[in-house]
Amino acid sequence: MSAFVGAQRLTNRENLEPYAEQALIEQCRRNNLEAFGRLVDAYQARIHGFVRRTVSSADEAEDLTQEVFIRAFQNLSKFDGRSSLRTWLFRIAHNLCIDAARKRGRSIAEVRDTDESGELIDAQDNRYSPESLAMNRELMDVVEDAIAGLSEKLRSVLLLHDKEELEYEEIANVLDIPIGTVKSRLFLARAAVQKALEEYRK
Repeated sequence: MSAFVGAQRLTNRENLEPYAEQALIEQCRRNNLEAFGRLVDAYQARIHGFVRRTVSSADEAEDLTQEVFIRAFQNLSKFDGRSSLRTWLFRIAHNLCIDAARKRGRSIAEVRDTDESGELIDAQDNRYSPESLAMNRELMDVVEDAIAGLSEKLRSVLLLHDKEELEYEEIANVLDIPIGTVKSRLFLARAAVQKALEEYRK
């Protein structure tokens, strides 16, 4: 499995049509490793990005990402298609991140987020000014600290929606919660980050 995940920088993102994805899933169920490799190529960057923003080190993120796809390959026979494959993979990743945090004796909310989060900041286009660069870095640090300080429940919803761009229904399936709960947690998470930014600006 390491030939698929971890041996290269996880930047690939292949777009699969639903019918093509279903065909690959059927081939994977017949132990076709080449077909599974295409599924990994399609989703590994997004899964790795989510995991990396949830755990404390790049090495652990690599290991957990690989474990996500190992588990997926081993359990494809149990995938019933009621949710999308993407949703199913994020659910596996979310559960593995929780397990990893518990083994370390702390909650996910205590894990330091060291990855880039510029997508959450509406920074001005003063990129080449040293002062602006320093200020933008400070703002990103404030956002990262705010996200890191969220509870596990709020953090997961925020990352899945704002970073991974999952729809409300997909997030509800990943986390096994009602859509209304997804919306309320997203509101609370964004409010907490916004409050941290306002306090910083003051």
